[in-house]
Amino acid sequence: MNPIERILKDFPAMVLDGALSTELERRGCNLNDSLWSAKILMENPKIIGQVHTDYFAAGADCAITSSYQATIDGYIKHGLSEAEAVRLIQTSVHIAVQARDDFWNGLEDKTSRPQPIVAASVGPYGAYLADGSEYRGDYKLNEQELMEFHRPRIKALIAAGADILACETIPCMLEARAIAALLKEFPGVYAWISFSAKDELHVSNGERIADCAEWLDKHDQVAAIGVNCTSPKYVPSLINEISRQTKKPILVYPNSGEHYDASTRDWQGATYGESFSCSARSWYDQGAQLIGGCCRTNPDDIHSIAAWVRQLSTNFDEK
Repeated sequence: MNPIERILKDFPAMVLDGALSTELERRGCNLNDSLWSAKILMENPKIIGQVHTDYFAAGADCAITSSYQATIDGYIKHGLSEAEAVRLIQTSVHIAVQARDDFWNGLEDKTSRPQPIVAASVGPYGAYLADGSEYRGDYKLNEQELMEFHRPRIKALIAAGADILACETIPCMLEARAIAALLKEFPGVYAWISFSAKDELHVSNGERIADCAEWLDKHDQVAAIGVNCTSPKYVPSLINEISRQTKKPILVYPNSGEHYDASTRDWQGATYGESFSCSARSWYDQGAQLIGGCCRTNPDDIHSIAAWVRQLSTNFDEK
């Protein structure tokens, strides 16, 4: 039984955490670097643990590690050795596991929520490029080359003890196929695959989300399918499109509704007007069972989702 299935067996929904990178920036970290949050693994790993802890306290049932932009090639470009790069990538898991264990061991009431899991973030190839192509998917690599890129980091994250892989902000089916093929090299390991989307029907490179979900539905090691770092206004339609093609759990963790400009490395536009707690209810009713936030969301947003999910769980237990 994969970790998501195990939680959803006893609870109606699972609360994901919120943004890590933009939350680190809010707390004073300088992420103006091609490594983005992976830079903080070198400079101030303690503050990463504090963010994980705050999300657990807010009600998150899952911590997504700070390895989104942590790649061996990226660290080597910054002067580290391959061994040092692997150590930092694995440190992202160790930090989250320690924060989870400390929080859970200190929690008095363990009956109203599941024991949280640690999802090791596997960002797309475009995140390594640091040019915004995770929102375009205009790669010049083939499937085999993408497998070669992802293999060493995935191997390191698994060895570090992550409960599941969070393959997130995937912009194209090509990269999803590469990851699904790579998972076969690691029997017993599960991953969720979450796409970035450009509108109500299409992932970032223009392919239909329904076609992506249909293809991934056949892969047992894919534990859930969904979208992240996408405007909340597109989420209802995307859930409907995914649910028509798969019985796997659907996950959604959109951003605040603002748009990221890769050239200025800044967020622009207005935030989504509806509260995350109200949105979470409608997303759940439409079929999403794993709900959280991505860029520009914070522990308060996750708290508002978790408060509603805990009440939902109480009603679930009474049935």
